[in-house]
Amino acid sequence: MVDMLPAAVTAGDLPLELEALQAFALEQNRLACVLWEQLESLQHQIAQLNRARFGASSERLAGQAELFDAATDIPVPPEPAKVQVTGHTRKGRPALPKDLPRTRIEYDLSDEQKAAFDALERIGEERSETLHYEPSRLTVIEHIRFKYAAKKDGESTIVTASAQPSPLPKSNASASLLANILVNTYVDHLPLNRQEMRYARRGIHLPRATLCEWKLAAAELLGVLMPPLRAHQLQAPRMHVDDTTLPLLEKGRKTTRTARLWGYLGAGQREENGVWVDHPPAVVFQFAESRAGSHPQGYLRTYKGYLQADAYSGHEALYETGDIIAVGCWAHCRRRFFEIAKTQSRPGLAAQALQWIAQLYAIESRINHKTPDLKYAARQAEALPVLAKFRQWLEGNVIGLPTQAPLAKAFGYALRHWQALIRYTESGVLLPDNNALERQIRPIALGRVYRRFAVIEG
Repeated sequence: MVDMLPAAVTAGDLPLELEALQAFALEQNRLACVLWEQLESLQHQIAQLNRARFGASSERLAGQAELFDAATDIPVPPEPAKVQVTGHTRKGRPALPKDLPRTRIEYDLSDEQKAAFDALERIGEERSETLHYEPSRLTVIEHIRFKYAAKKDGESTIVTASAQPSPLPKSNASASLLANILVNTYVDHLPLNRQEMRYARRGIHLPRATLCEWKLAAAELLGVLMPPLRAHQLQAPRMHVDDTTLPLLEKGRKTTRTARLWGYLGAGQREENGVWVDHPPAVVFQFAESRAGSHPQGYLRTYKGYLQADAYSGHEALYETGDIIAVGCWAHCRRRFFEIAKTQSRPGLAAQALQWIAQLYAIESRINHKTPDLKYAARQAEALPVLAKFRQWLEGNVIGLPTQAPLAKAFGYALRHWQALIRYTESGVLLPDNNALERQIRPIALGRVYRRFAVIEG
């Protein structure tokens, strides 16, 4: 890193001796290379910031099907097959689901219309359907507990029937209302102030403070589901792990700091009596104050199997015993090349790398709905040859790249983690990337827009 700009050199500053002049020229060349690497890195950072602030979120490039020049001893990136798009035909409006309740409304001629004819005979009817929406409504359930004056063995007492009007003590919220608040908050990302307004339109005043108390109390009730959910999850043939940021506000601090929400997804298939059976997927999110590797290590301490994750160094301790096998994420690898290719006016090595990865995903697209044994066979026959050529292409083109350049780092990421990246070909139960969990994390990112921070008191 160059800390300060070198002073301008004039002709009078040049040494007269030939050896000294050569040394001076070599030093200037070294300095120019350092500055060029810094410039390329800074330009890449600026392009990333501009894209994050103003650009599209889609990781798709125009002109990905172009061919590029390459040395004769380095494999040429495959050209994606052209997709034939047939002409679109209008299929009409889709029929409404048959299982929806239906209300029949009959329309007849008016008396004036009937009077205009000498005779009328009904010969049939024309039927059409409209989809109707009935707004949700609030009702009050009266819980009546009968009381009895009871006598036994000469003694009298009063007996009252038991009831549980609300899951929460000293609360008038039913289970369905609590569920609605949780769904509005965590599924539909509706802030409590908007929920308060929605209930007010229905004629009931529920302050957001009350909604918040009910939400927290309901979450505590649901805590009993965590042990069996986690036990089921840790029996999955395949686990995914990833994390996302969460602003944290602590008592006594005026500013927030960055905390983490770790996500764990257990899924996959296993063969039972010659039949492949799905392991019902289960997702658990766990709050942590940091991104320390001790958090996933503690959660997965009893797990044995495949772990799909990014190349975070904090995961390395998980693989030391051999009980957990690392599976890389091609989406993370692809993203590094994509961020570079997106900023280039002309396709280069980054765009070529995307073509190789696109070839792998084209294979996955064809076998997506097949059983794990058929996926394994297809990956061994089709994906492994592509991966071998891709590895040769990476090793041939990484030579000569500036070590600190973003492109060199993208090449280095793929080559350093190659064994984990190609491990998905060892089993049809595995996936090429961690997108299954990232799709579960995405709603949390949407909710961060209004859930400004988490709070720790005390």
